[in-house]
Amino acid sequence: MPDFRCSFASVEDDEPIIGTAPTDTEILMVECPGPWGREAVTDNRLPEDVRDHLGAQDLKVFLLRRYDGSAGPGTRVFWARATEDGYDVRGTVLDRPEDLLDLDLPGMPAYDGPLWLVCTNGKRDRCCAELGRPIAGLLSQEWPEGTWETTHLGGHRFSGTLLALPSGITLGRLDTSNALAACEAVERGEVPAELVRGRAGRPGVEQVRELHVLAGGDPADEITAVPGPVRRQSCGDDKVKGTTRFELGAR
Repeated sequence: MPDFRCSFASVEDDEPIIGTAPTDTEILMVECPGPWGREAVTDNRLPEDVRDHLGAQDLKVFLLRRYDGSAGPGTRVFWARATEDGYDVRGTVLDRPEDLLDLDLPGMPAYDGPLWLVCTNGKRDRCCAELGRPIAGLLSQEWPEGTWETTHLGGHRFSGTLLALPSGITLGRLDTSNALAACEAVERGEVPAELVRGRAGRPGVEQVRELHVLAGGDPADEITAVPGPVRRQSCGDDKVKGTTRFELGAR
């Protein structure tokens, strides 16, 4: 199926997107312009010792780059840890990428601006590049400092997909017709119900529970993760994997 597009197949199958946001509670983000390989954290243009350092980290690592290919001066680094309401985000600018090796991540200054991380790694999945890059270009006009292309967020089949920090709100099935309005809503503290995958940093069940309550549901209702259909989840390979769905039942 050379023309297979995982995001189109997911829409055609009416696959639910809620509860699919990343569950990582700690995230390291490092500016890395230029091309990324399929395994981007170790296949990029950073110095070898920095690549080795990132590959050995016991936390989620995203590489970042600007839509227009610009970079510097310096190397921007962000670190985020999940909190009750989203993420505590910290950031700094390094003189050299190698300075990352000794960087005290929690000791970096607090970062107060919005970050819009748009998944665009085409070497991992074609949908992310084809759908994600135009979104990154659009958002960078509104938030030139806060918009970044990023490596694999997870959930290729929900492309275009975006992680918003500090809220942790993760959006899916974005395109250039809805992305700007959705991000403006998130910036206002709203949750765009039709496009939200969940709040990152939480288990899928808790992501679904939050959205259920926001929609007026009873927080005491039981939400259960159950096996979903086995499906091809990426344009990048032919593997099929099981999915997870969430069922709601009153206690």
